[in-house]
Amino acid sequence: MNKSVIVLIGLICLQSCNNKKETTQMPDVVAMNIDTAVSPSKDFFEYANGNWIKQNPIPGEQSSWGIANLVIEENLKRLREISEKAATIKDNPGSSNQKIGDFWSVAMDTNKIEQEGLKPIQLLLDKINTITDINSLINIVAELKKTGSSTLFNDGVGQDAKNSEVMSYQLSQGGIGLPDREYYFKNDSTTIDIRNKYLEYISSILTMAGENPMNAKIVAKNILQLETKLAAASRKIEDLRDPYKNYNKLSISDLNKLSDNINWTNYLQIIGVKTKDSVIVGQPEFFKALNTILKTTPIQVWKNYVRFNLVSDMAAVLPDAYGVASFDFNKLFSGAKTRKPRWKRMIQMEEDAMGEMLGQLYVKEFFNETAKNRYTKMVGAIKDALKDRISKLSWMSDSTKNKAFTKLATIKSKVGYPDKWKDFSTMQIGRESLAKNYMNSRLWWHNYEYSKLGNPVNRDEWDMYPQTYNAYYNPSNNEIVLPAGIFTVPGYRDEDLDDAVVYGYGGASTIGHEITHGFDDEGRQFDEKGNLVSWWLKSDEIAFNKRADVMINQFNEFEPVKGYHINGKATLGENIADLGGILLGIEAFKKTTQFKENKQIAGLTPMQRYFLGYALGWLGHTREEQLKNRLMTDVHSPAKYRVNGPFADVDEFYSTFNIMPGAPMYRPDSLRVRIW
Repeated sequence: MNKSVIVLIGLICLQSCNNKKETTQMPDVVAMNIDTAVSPSKDFFEYANGNWIKQNPIPGEQSSWGIANLVIEENLKRLREISEKAATIKDNPGSSNQKIGDFWSVAMDTNKIEQEGLKPIQLLLDKINTITDINSLINIVAELKKTGSSTLFNDGVGQDAKNSEVMSYQLSQGGIGLPDREYYFKNDSTTIDIRNKYLEYISSILTMAGENPMNAKIVAKNILQLETKLAAASRKIEDLRDPYKNYNKLSISDLNKLSDNINWTNYLQIIGVKTKDSVIVGQPEFFKALNTILKTTPIQVWKNYVRFNLVSDMAAVLPDAYGVASFDFNKLFSGAKTRKPRWKRMIQMEEDAMGEMLGQLYVKEFFNETAKNRYTKMVGAIKDALKDRISKLSWMSDSTKNKAFTKLATIKSKVGYPDKWKDFSTMQIGRESLAKNYMNSRLWWHNYEYSKLGNPVNRDEWDMYPQTYNAYYNPSNNEIVLPAGIFTVPGYRDEDLDDAVVYGYGGASTIGHEITHGFDDEGRQFDEKGNLVSWWLKSDEIAFNKRADVMINQFNEFEPVKGYHINGKATLGENIADLGGILLGIEAFKKTTQFKENKQIAGLTPMQRYFLGYALGWLGHTREEQLKNRLMTDVHSPAKYRVNGPFADVDEFYSTFNIMPGAPMYRPDSLRVRIW
């Protein structure tokens, strides 16, 4: 789902606020954000959120600022309290308090980190120096991947798309340091400057790590040339969304033929792959090209490439100069002016290491059953709405409808937090060094994921933490996962939010959105058991794609930054889910008492509040640098267009706000997207 420009975390006062007895009158949650100088028919996003945006400039340390960030900031403070408290408790070795407390203590001991320099990763640097040929290169790369530094390509363990009961080993393109392949080839002034700054960053990292400054510049050019070859062999972002084209099951012998310069038997043994009968390769042509690049690139260039990646990947756990260099380079993509304070960076690292462990302590204080029940019931209401809409579709055959009903009925919903928590007892966390704790946590996660090979799929597992301000649909499990944090409205108790706002904010932009993902251009290709299999009549597929093309064209028109258009094909799935969520939320909301009574609150009708509630979920603004980066790398449209784009396709929007022909928000009926 990704309700912001970054992976978001957050959860505030769902229980603590519920326990308060104060009766302080809060301003209306949606009315206070309205910019009355902007007509809803001109720019609904600015109308709904403009007043807040004017009064809340983006802080220097942030690349964007909005409702999600407010939730994050409060959540960071609460996680800091948990960590500081754990650091003072003398608990049993291996306990949650011991691990959280020790991680936090060494993370904040900057004097020790400065004194140690590169010592915590010296053994790995020494291993890189022993590389003499392709075989030793591949073996070292395998070792580094287990502890948090990834090069050459991406790999991991996941459900087999065509047999969701099986966990499979999967390979995909990777190995580049810039966010997307297009950064290596786009020739506008901004992208050229980024490539030049990347050269400076590589040179700076290597110089700090002991390389001669003049030689570091030469090395940097060689690394960029190498990555450009890897980028040229990589698929474009929109081409990564076809699940069939990105599913290529090969035997290990066929994999060896595809890239015979890699000793896959040794590599798989080192990283811990137990089952060696087959592998799923996302982009075979990448590995064929990599095979040639391995042979034609001097081994010293490969050594420098791996060394740079190791130090860069570990920058956050090394002396501060490395972190500063990393921030100075990455702000080209974020637009942030100042670096976040250390405590925030360390809490986020701690989350990455043991977020579910923190979440287990968190929900004991901050999430109650009343809120959980409200959203659990809402899931049912929105599923009913989709069933009703499917039954009325004129373009879908009865045969495909019946199979869609089956898939919809079997969608599993996970709300709030897991019923069973992960066991972190074997994760080794102590007070030796931050780098060691980080690498040990990465090793734990690596072993945890690879241990799934050959074992039954755990369909009760969560891939997000309960405090996360995000949600997701997993096609292989045919499930929606809705962490507690995603329903938070900063500063408001859940029971203080009327249904109109909640059905827009949580029902449409989250629950309906995630359910619709099961029927978007990718999700619709998986059946009720989570298998990639064709269950549509061909005529229905053609009808669906015809309607989807209308949405691709609609979003291709949007130009958030001059010269940077939204990629309608790459963002199609998220755009379909946004529109579907809005429509389902409306249908479900129409059955509530508030809608039927049609009483105004703060001068707004229930339907007006519904649309404003949805827009509240995207409240905020983003720096231009971050917008440009997202437009090149993200499958989500920028927030403004996740409001204005789908609203222009919703008939109720026109009647609710009296949108007339000729208005900027008006879209002729013939051009409105009609899918679900």
